[in-house]
Amino acid sequence: MKQTPLYQAHLDANGKMVDFGGWEMPLNYGSQLEEHNQVRNDAGMFDVSHMTVVDFKGAEAKQFLRVLIANDVDKLKISGKALYSCMLNETGGVVDDLIVYYQDDTDYRMVINAGTTEKDIAWINAQAEGFDVRVEPKFDLAMIAVQGPNAREKVYQAMAGVEEICGELKPFNAASVGKLFVARTGYTGEDGFEIMLPEKAAEFTWKMLLEAGVKPCGLGARDTLRLEAGMSLYGSEMNDEVSPLEAALTWTVDLTDENRAFVGREALETLKAKGAKKTIVGLVLEGKGVIRDHQKVTTNIGDGEVTSGTFSPTMGKAIALASVPKGSEGLCEIEMRNKQVSAKIVKPPFVRNGKIRV
Repeated sequence: MKQTPLYQAHLDANGKMVDFGGWEMPLNYGSQLEEHNQVRNDAGMFDVSHMTVVDFKGAEAKQFLRVLIANDVDKLKISGKALYSCMLNETGGVVDDLIVYYQDDTDYRMVINAGTTEKDIAWINAQAEGFDVRVEPKFDLAMIAVQGPNAREKVYQAMAGVEEICGELKPFNAASVGKLFVARTGYTGEDGFEIMLPEKAAEFTWKMLLEAGVKPCGLGARDTLRLEAGMSLYGSEMNDEVSPLEAALTWTVDLTDENRAFVGREALETLKAKGAKKTIVGLVLEGKGVIRDHQKVTTNIGDGEVTSGTFSPTMGKAIALASVPKGSEGLCEIEMRNKQVSAKIVKPPFVRNGKIRV
């Protein structure tokens, strides 16, 4: 299995290591619940070095990205500004979801998912033929996500010079500090940074953050936090056969410029004209139990399926995201162990910045 530059640090912290898509990663360091609450109440950090950074450089970098992804990088005008998007195939399915950062019209940085990296790079290179653009995966970078209401202050305490550059950084923006690339983004519904840095500096930086009181958190807490935040996960809420119009990601598709022929546009416009028949909603269980992936959901207008289910530590209730017929509302029934259990359909997020929203 592959290991990140922080592998030894995880062992030193008694991380329970598991196979995560071919990577040996920490599930938790003793208590998933404590790690979840650590992020909601203070600051925690995640090793996300298994995700892949890809730089795009060249005279036609902008033109290429305007074809590659469904959101429009032309709206990025300020250095460091980030954009969330999906990368689609010709049938409008999602090849991957990603964040792209703007440096200038000839220089962009993208972060893609770990499990899809090989597929993504092959897809990107195939689409790049004919464009004056260099596609440069940065496999020598590590990535640490520090999240929580006190995350930024503790990063400033741990990492000299970061506050001077990132103190005024707005959400969904990034700045460079030497070889560091610091983005005010995250996957937990809390404030914080995602820090990209040379792999040789990863362990030292991890230790500095530990000394500042940032506690390590594993994949288990990362998933309950992201689900409370209502954020979609590739492979669960979307995949190569699901359109962003069916995954409550319409807001990531930009059709404004009629002349921008991005990959998948024709299929999206056909589906839009016909009307997508399903979407992603949130569910909150009325009674006791834990909602699991793939359980059947029966709504007021038809059947669907749970795409991600868990128990929310913040709410003290079972929550889920589910793919259901578009227009479903009110109460629904979830099939759990051959019983029908009632749940409320809500609009995510469930929790944002520590506050319950549903």
